[in-house]
Amino acid sequence: MAERLVGLPAPDFEMETALGDGENFGTVKLSDYKGKWLVMFFYPLDFTFVCPTEITAMSDAYDQFAELDAEILAVSTDSKYSHRAWINTSRDENGLGKLNFPIAADLTHKVSRDYGVLIEEKGIALRGLFIIDPEGTLMYSVIHNLDVGRSVDETLRVLQAFQSGGLCPANWRPGQAHLKG
Repeated sequence: MAERLVGLPAPDFEMETALGDGENFGTVKLSDYKGKWLVMFFYPLDFTFVCPTEITAMSDAYDQFAELDAEILAVSTDSKYSHRAWINTSRDENGLGKLNFPIAADLTHKVSRDYGVLIEEKGIALRGLFIIDPEGTLMYSVIHNLDVGRSVDETLRVLQAFQSGGLCPANWRPGQAHLKG
């Protein structure tokens, strides 16, 4: 049974990254995002089929997330070197091209395990997406199997709903009324 994480402080992390420029490496920690919203998503493997559609869609929508004071971080159990090679492969060749956010390398599987997405026997992560608020509280978690990519539009909608500060019904959109409690 999965441990409840939503509503609690997000599990801390520190990982090496390949920066979206395809040239440099870095290190990322949860505390780097203090005071901002963080959309962190896990994917199974570099150089696969569904994963690049998600990563490039998130990168293409980066400005929309930035307008909401949110940062994006992708994570897999591949190395920072594999991430960099994938960023330096063109989209036409099933690569990523340059990105607007880093990809973190969870080589030890600790972060994937802490967030409840690790498939232990395969050493890869399920598709898990997490929204962490500026104080470090895990506000949203969606985890599903490997074959289906996630919706950028739904991620933006959920982020906006949390930021609205009210009770939001199903399919709520910015500008619509909140429910009365």
